[in-house]
Amino acid sequence: MPLTPGTKLGSYEVVAALGAGGMGEVYRARDSKLGRDVALKVLADAFAADAERMGRFSRFLTLRQQVAVRRSSLLRAKANGGGGSRNTWRC
Repeated sequence: MPLTPGTKLGSYEVVAALGAGGMGEVYRARDSKLGRDVALKVLADAFAADAERMGRFSRFLTLRQQVAVRRSSLLRAKANGGGGSRNTWRC
């Protein structure tokens, strides 16, 4: 289910849709705690319910975090349990 501008997930407010694919949707959102825009990924329910796929995605995020420590040009990713059953990730 696509989110509309103004939708709030925790401290994030959706500003605009950026794209969608097999894993879910990506939005530009405003982080009210940091006072800046972030990319917010909302995983599709079918993806989030598959333990194997979530494990692969979690390993990808871990590797991305390790690389980001060494390369300041890469963004860090943070897992958030969004509203309800939503699985969200922000960069």
